[in-house]
Amino acid sequence: MKTKITARPRQESNAEGNAAAAQNTENRRRCKVLMIQGTMSNAGKSVIAAGLCRIFHQDGYKTAPFKSQNMALNSCVTEEGLEMGRAQVMQAECAGIAPRVCMNPILLKPTDDRGSQVIVNGKAIGNMRAAEYFRKKKSFLPDILAAFEELAKENDIIVVEGAGSPVEMNLKKDDIVNMGLAELLDAQVFLVGDIDRGGIFAQILGTLDLLTDEERARVRGVIVNKFRGDASLFEDGIRILEERGRTKVTGVVPWLEVHLDDEDSLSGRFQRRAAADADIAVIRLPHISNFTDPDTFEQLTEISIRYVSSPEELGSPGMIILPGSKNTIGDLRWMKENGLADRIREEAKAGRIIFGICGGYQMLGRSVSDPEHAECGGSEEGLGLLPVDTVLAGSKVTTVFKGKITGATGALRELAGKEAGGYEIHMGVTTVDEGTTEFTSGGTGCCRDDVYGTYVHGIFDRKEILEVVVQKLFAAKGKQVRTDGLTDYAAYKETQYDLLADHLRRNLNMKEIYESLGIGKDDAG
Repeated sequence: MKTKITARPRQESNAEGNAAAAQNTENRRRCKVLMIQGTMSNAGKSVIAAGLCRIFHQDGYKTAPFKSQNMALNSCVTEEGLEMGRAQVMQAECAGIAPRVCMNPILLKPTDDRGSQVIVNGKAIGNMRAAEYFRKKKSFLPDILAAFEELAKENDIIVVEGAGSPVEMNLKKDDIVNMGLAELLDAQVFLVGDIDRGGIFAQILGTLDLLTDEERARVRGVIVNKFRGDASLFEDGIRILEERGRTKVTGVVPWLEVHLDDEDSLSGRFQRRAAADADIAVIRLPHISNFTDPDTFEQLTEISIRYVSSPEELGSPGMIILPGSKNTIGDLRWMKENGLADRIREEAKAGRIIFGICGGYQMLGRSVSDPEHAECGGSEEGLGLLPVDTVLAGSKVTTVFKGKITGATGALRELAGKEAGGYEIHMGVTTVDEGTTEFTSGGTGCCRDDVYGTYVHGIFDRKEILEVVVQKLFAAKGKQVRTDGLTDYAAYKETQYDLLADHLRRNLNMKEIYESLGIGKDDAG
């Protein structure tokens, strides 16, 4: 879309520009900027940043998260219908504020090994191959800085999260996410390393060694994350890191079992294998997207949630969930090739609960076609478990859902009439046969027997819905379970955020962190 620009006298334009620049300078002077960078992907940047957002919020500071460019298949929709990374949504919730797309102005959602859908300021602008994006990414810098300034004028502290490693030497000259951004924002940097994966000295000392002198001067401390065992045994490790790295160790953070929304395919949830009496199997699609829908079931330790990639792993769960996908046709073909498609059909015939969400809903139908190459192009026969057909379209639906479960068949028929909430992110238009039972209102889903499909992410988040599903899973095993401790998922997450903040307060030197921001001990809550 082209915007008509009306010419103004140069003097007036310069005056306005100077005033805006002065205001931006004042915003940055007042607002403190802390940046969490990592030695690698999955070092724990998102979680440390989230915990600090919670601590600052608890201490009375207006705080917001920020990540200039995020690459993740797990996203969310704001109240305005704009799409942003799930990690920044979690961090905003930790800070006690509503998620806004200015907290994550650039989101990349991989469609295959070499390309991604590019989302700028919450709206998809198209798919780009990696080489094309790298050529263009600096052109997005004005969007990044404008988003940051929007937050800076409203907040006391901004917690910025980096991406990957700051010393990918072939990428540094065009950096807009790590040290390049830290310089632009004048951020105080803390470097996080993952000791659980091993090689913590190589991670941290190697990263520090590859930084320029100017970059290294920004690093105010290092954080050793995911420590297991007796922390006193790492006292020599702290001394070595401080002597050789010439940087303080701000904390050694022990491993914590806390339930937070994961962001990408490195999620530890994917490694779970043990099955409990009430067992949920989630198909781990190659392009799995927005896969946090089952997370609310983690409120009960008696339920297992397993992510499976083969028929052998599937077993006989009480419920099978087909999650979202960024390449629906490709993932549908993958399920057919490895035998999971046939196994899911067999489980449906045996009366198992089959639940498809977003791309998973599309796969449960008769066909999925992609004439506009919104994803990979072509067409594919679906699993045939629901009487629907889907055509993927170039335009993307991103909206908050507030409605009901209007009708329900089979084991979950007691869900009918219950209020539901969540959000939609999808490219497809799904046509449902006349006379089919509508599952979620507004044409967002349907059901037949024990097979259910919906476009609504977060469908299990309401306590009333969760209770019904949990009770049916246990009843199918001839067992009972107490559900009086269940809450809406939003309330449950709040308890986890507080748990994380308490954990970081015990294991980080918060005095040093506050002092790095120019906030004295007496000023910190």
